[in-house]
Amino acid sequence: MSAVDDLRHAPTHSLAAVLRIPDFRRLWIGLGLSSLGDWIGLLALTAMANASADSYAGKNYAIATVLFLRVLPALVMGPIAGYIADKIDRRVTLIWGDYIRGVLFLTIPVVGQLWWIFVVTVLVEAVSLVWGPAKDATVPNLVPRYRLEAANQISLATTYGSALPAAAIFTGLTLADKLYRNLFDVFDRGPIDLAIYANGVTFIVSGLVIASLTTIPRGPASVGGDTNAWRVVVDGWKYVGTTPLVRGLVIGIVGAFAAGGVVIGLARTFVSDLGGGDPGYGVLFGTVFAGLGLGMWRGPRLLHGLSRRRLFGIALTTTGLLLFPLALVQQLEIVTALTLLLGFAAGVAWITGNTLLGLEVPDDVRGRTFAFVGSMIRLVLALVLAAAPLVAGTIGTIDLPGEDRSGEPLLVYNGAAITFLLAAIAMTIVGVTAYRQMDDRKGTSLVHDLRHSFSGTLGVYSATGCFIALEGGEGAGKSTQAKRLQEWLTAEGYDVVLTREPGDTDVGKELRRIVLDPATGNISHRTEALLYAADKAEHVDSVVAPALARGAVVITDRYVDSTLAYQGAGRDLADLEVERIARWATADLRPNLTVVLDLPPQHGMSRFEERDRIEGESVEFHERVRDMFLQLASGQPEHYLVVDARASIDDIASEIRARVEPLLDAARRGTGVDPA
Repeated sequence: MSAVDDLRHAPTHSLAAVLRIPDFRRLWIGLGLSSLGDWIGLLALTAMANASADSYAGKNYAIATVLFLRVLPALVMGPIAGYIADKIDRRVTLIWGDYIRGVLFLTIPVVGQLWWIFVVTVLVEAVSLVWGPAKDATVPNLVPRYRLEAANQISLATTYGSALPAAAIFTGLTLADKLYRNLFDVFDRGPIDLAIYANGVTFIVSGLVIASLTTIPRGPASVGGDTNAWRVVVDGWKYVGTTPLVRGLVIGIVGAFAAGGVVIGLARTFVSDLGGGDPGYGVLFGTVFAGLGLGMWRGPRLLHGLSRRRLFGIALTTTGLLLFPLALVQQLEIVTALTLLLGFAAGVAWITGNTLLGLEVPDDVRGRTFAFVGSMIRLVLALVLAAAPLVAGTIGTIDLPGEDRSGEPLLVYNGAAITFLLAAIAMTIVGVTAYRQMDDRKGTSLVHDLRHSFSGTLGVYSATGCFIALEGGEGAGKSTQAKRLQEWLTAEGYDVVLTREPGDTDVGKELRRIVLDPATGNISHRTEALLYAADKAEHVDSVVAPALARGAVVITDRYVDSTLAYQGAGRDLADLEVERIARWATADLRPNLTVVLDLPPQHGMSRFEERDRIEGESVEFHERVRDMFLQLASGQPEHYLVVDARASIDDIASEIRARVEPLLDAARRGTGVDPA
């Protein structure tokens, strides 16, 4: 198989496949170098500002100014930066944006004055505000459309993940300076100057790498969207203020960034209070972002199955609670461990909150809402980054009563620690409020949900074709809607396979007779679950997987959720055991979309006269089944559509079509190869 064929047949979400695209790989290298230099620069500039002041309050104020000035250009230019990026040739923006930032950083050690640090910070951030949108606009031109999500994941991971090696490099330089005092004597400020020079060089090298790209379109990007900053703010305020869920999300996201701003703004002086110095600062800085990356990457997977609304509130509350020991403990080693956990919780909250915004906000106002949230985040960060060091500097040092044997105070808390404590109280209140407002599983034990979540997996989604499952209770109309969907898709020219469980294979027919025939009588609940699992294994291997492999749209009347609802909740078997069996039987293949036709059991049971073994169960049994279907849908709303089955057949069909249509790209490609 050739390299091109290998790329085309790699899974849609394969990160390795994206990096095999030469021009995207070069852009990624340039982005990595720019981001690495940016993080090294932040560490070096805050350390340089800290060294430029004499008093405790003065050090806090100097650092606060650097951090505030990093955010200030976004407040002024944010609404128009994207517009400017669209009006300038993207290739010129990317290359010369890196060159300009590199040269500006190289001038800092030469001038060596605090005021010039402030000036360069503002200029660099202004350039970055235009460079970022130009980079985002370029990526879709370098990768196929079906690889864009994976490309964006890599870009995001690179932007934030480069903080970790940046912290390691800065820590290594400062440690080397402590071990070998004369190593950096050629520089006025030792390793800090060297770090700033290295920062400037990374930007220049990044520009050279990007200059080698051959497929960046010439000329400005197309202009689109609402460029009226006032309208963006007004629309955002209006929608957020009138939508309780989104209001809770925005409060939580902004609150999380506020807490993060307190930690970032005070980290340097807090580490100094603990006797860590520049090496300790570098370690703590890297630990925060290591935790943040782990939380964004593993958090949702670790807690798979937990409602995202609950997960968001829990993550926020945990972030607040972790700030308490962080503020009170006076040991740098313990603080570092707590910082890793704090970053993890914040990462989970950040990725979950943004995912919920993308899922819950209607498409026609989503862009404006995200613009509003971004503006609010920048505003709050600016205020917090300025206010937190001011509060810490005002508080100063507090000695608790009592002395040790040497006559020194037993405990000394500086302003940074006290400010962390205030932030802990505020963040915990925000987290609890968000959880209470957004909890969509009232009446269900959180402990039960957490126990179930730790054992879940994200599942496997086919890279070709489209897999749709229709689920719901008895008499909900699944077969009717499956047939209507098949007819519509066939008329649109798709290869469609309509199937069902149990009974759409030779083995399945016999299994269906056993589990549904009233003459079978009573059988063990576990036996019933295993019989359904056997049907699913044969069904996936012989019908579903081959159809998806050739690029077909597969519509199945019932799938794994029916087993979880009927054999798990209905038969009252252990949820985790039933799910493990069903997932194993299907090789954990998940539908791209599961349509739940929701109908009260009393209504559904009245739609037929003769009943099989399952239909003949009690109303209480079918109520438990219905509750489980709705619970499963609430956990992953991006893969579910819940429809009121009491609506007309035509209305239900239209709603299903509207949700299915955006999922059909893989089926249009057939083999998974983008037609462009």
